[in-house]
Amino acid sequence: MAQPTIPLLSEAIYHIYTHANGSENLFREDENYYYFLRKYSEYIHPVAETFAYCLMPNHVHLMIRVRGEEELVAFFRSKKPNLQGFQNLGGLIRQQFSNLFNGYTKAYNKRYSRKGSLFTPNFKRKPVESDSYFTALIAYIHNNPVHHGFVKNAEEWRHSSYHGYLLDKRTKIAREEGLQWFGGKEEFVTVHQQLKKQDVVSLD
Repeated sequence: MAQPTIPLLSEAIYHIYTHANGSENLFREDENYYYFLRKYSEYIHPVAETFAYCLMPNHVHLMIRVRGEEELVAFFRSKKPNLQGFQNLGGLIRQQFSNLFNGYTKAYNKRYSRKGSLFTPNFKRKPVESDSYFTALIAYIHNNPVHHGFVKNAEEWRHSSYHGYLLDKRTKIAREEGLQWFGGKEEFVTVHQQLKKQDVVSLD
């Protein structure tokens, strides 16, 4: 079950999900998507590896693995040398997500002369605890635009990590490990095609 109170533990893998408040959209134009990814790289890449992401107009799906404790301590200490309480790494990681969402909201509000919160409070997360769920979740995230009727195939949606798996360009996606779980690029594509019409992941 996806819960906003599930702790974020070092080296654990999670499905992260957040949604816009009410009927609003998080992204109105392409630059919004690009800006969110830049802020994501700034705040989340130092504390977690990313296996998949998909930015939809009114919600966001992520699949991450929290970095190891030594990496986390080194990062937070580099930011705040006098910071105490590294035993609460989960809280510090949650704060990185809060910084991401709040920073994006601040820029979004300024751009569109808007006030107030943009994201629903307390993003949801669900642990990924099996090999089969690992690959199914990546395919689910990339196929989310298909499920919602925006496109017919995952490769048509520009605001996800799908193409990062298939192209040979540099990427911050954990591409090599992700492809190993599928068994290679061909199997990656096959699984995505097989699962594109199946809602195999529950957020409840």
